[in-house]
Amino acid sequence: MLRLTWVQPEDLLGHELHQAAQDGREPSAIAARWRAAGGQEAPLRAGASPAPASRYLRMLAEDLLDELADLPGKLREDEPTDLGKIKARCTAWPASHPRPAPAPDRLEAAWLGRAAGCLLGKPVEKLPLEAIRQLARSTGNWPLTTWFTARGVPAELLTTHPWNRRSARTSLAENIDGMPEDDDLNYPLLNLLLLQRHGRSFTTTDVASLWLDELPAGRTFTAERIAYRNLLTGIEPPHTARHRNPFREWIGALIRADVHGWTNPGDPGAAAEQAHRDATLTHTANGVYAAMFTAAVIATAFGEASGATGTSRPDIHHCLRTGLTVVPPRSRLARAVTHAIQLAESHDDFDTVVDELHAVHSPTHHWVHAIPNTALIAAALTHANGDFTGSICRAVSGGWDTDSNGATAGSIAGLLAGTPAALPDRWTTPLKNRLSASVADFDGIGFDTLAHLTHVEASRP
Repeated sequence: MLRLTWVQPEDLLGHELHQAAQDGREPSAIAARWRAAGGQEAPLRAGASPAPASRYLRMLAEDLLDELADLPGKLREDEPTDLGKIKARCTAWPASHPRPAPAPDRLEAAWLGRAAGCLLGKPVEKLPLEAIRQLARSTGNWPLTTWFTARGVPAELLTTHPWNRRSARTSLAENIDGMPEDDDLNYPLLNLLLLQRHGRSFTTTDVASLWLDELPAGRTFTAERIAYRNLLTGIEPPHTARHRNPFREWIGALIRADVHGWTNPGDPGAAAEQAHRDATLTHTANGVYAAMFTAAVIATAFGEASGATGTSRPDIHHCLRTGLTVVPPRSRLARAVTHAIQLAESHDDFDTVVDELHAVHSPTHHWVHAIPNTALIAAALTHANGDFTGSICRAVSGGWDTDSNGATAGSIAGLLAGTPAALPDRWTTPLKNRLSASVADFDGIGFDTLAHLTHVEASRP
């Protein structure tokens, strides 16, 4: 029997109970009713096969999901989703600056960086932190400095901690042959297509329509799959982000944010607003802030206009500080990112930073949640001082959503590097200037062509 994950009400309820506890609602009475009916309260583990539910249990789960959505939350004042309310809380919201068109080679470095970082993290996605460390150490690749490989890994270690099998066929060093398809690259392609069709004045409804036209439903996951389902049942944005969607603060909106930064160079406020319109199709609160933060960091990484002399290129620390100006300061995301940056500035050993982050976040957050993953990205970039290899290797070595974190760190660090030639050959040569994609018009496209197309959109008034 075909049973899709991420959409069954009885599977979603455990995640929503967990989300409610995190965002200040009081779900204990509803949790007790669910347990008494024989429901599974713990969120479904990655890769687990859910047992079929009775008709009664499924109907009860639907009712309880709706009851949970109506519970008052203690954090709503500090963590709004409405853009006006977000900006009202961000007293240092960045001023708008003229947008100098970035050189295509800078954009190509960012695209290549995103692809390389994603590919580095693919074989160890979903693996626990200690497994990542053991697999890398077994081949002398710790601290991480290059691609993972199966060559030389003891058989018993692979039995205990198998690679992400689907990804390993295309992402281990011995198997790489161009950039394989991945949702972390599909979404930037979709957003490039979004800007080609609608310009920077696109609406959230435009994003929804584009997805229905161009994005295969089977290549959506977590919050994106729920929002897609909601669209098909007639629910309109922004309600698509809230209706029976316990993944609305996970990482999905963050991985869609790069193009918004790339096309608003030097204008982090505009980049954040653009990311907000995209993110609110699927996410709320901290899930939206993670996308806004990322877009603002990227926009800042281009440098600000400096008259006839061109642009100045700020360091990563300035970029991260600017990114925080578009995040409500009392939000959980702002606190987590600030803490992660402080840890990275305080410890020479990045493993110590990672261990501290896991001690704080792993007991309470899913490995795909936006809060710990955004914090890890910020820590990796800080600790590596924006260096490309250091940034992607630290982001991936920190675990959690390894391919997404490597992709975002690679995009930012690649942009800071400035040109494809500034990126080490071992990261770019295996990509063969070829990207496979689920977005049909882009399948097989070169990163140089993508850079040109992005340059066109960044140059539009």
